[in-house]
Amino acid sequence: MKCKIHIYLLNDLYSQAFADENHEGNPSIDNIKYEWEDELAISSDVHSVLELNDVPYPLAGMDENNESFQFDIPNMRLFEISSSDAPNVYIGASESIVSSAKHEKTEDGYAIEIVLKDYEPMSNPIPGIFIAAKSFPKELIRK
Repeated sequence: MKCKIHIYLLNDLYSQAFADENHEGNPSIDNIKYEWEDELAISSDVHSVLELNDVPYPLAGMDENNESFQFDIPNMRLFEISSSDAPNVYIGASESIVSSAKHEKTEDGYAIEIVLKDYEPMSNPIPGIFIAAKSFPKELIRK
């Protein structure tokens, strides 16, 4: 089975009332619901998807001096995806910036949808991971 992941950034200025009154409930060019959409896919054989609430995420990598680092980012909403290619892949965001998140198993595979709030700054250090600015490690911010 495959896994499709959709991540949306809500437009804080979107008005459902305006959409209902003027566009049969649909977003329009002057009243967009999402600022952007990110779509990811895992095409290898996905065995399972597990939703994890309020858990730490280990952000690890190499800095500009080629030294390794690891920081546990607290309070994340993650989806743990197990597949034939990788035992655990994580997709998700800081709890404080998640408006909604859900997953389901369909005939074609798994589907994950994450909607992010527009009004809090965030970073996207790797595809599929969104960290609230207030939770991002200060040691990794260049001055």
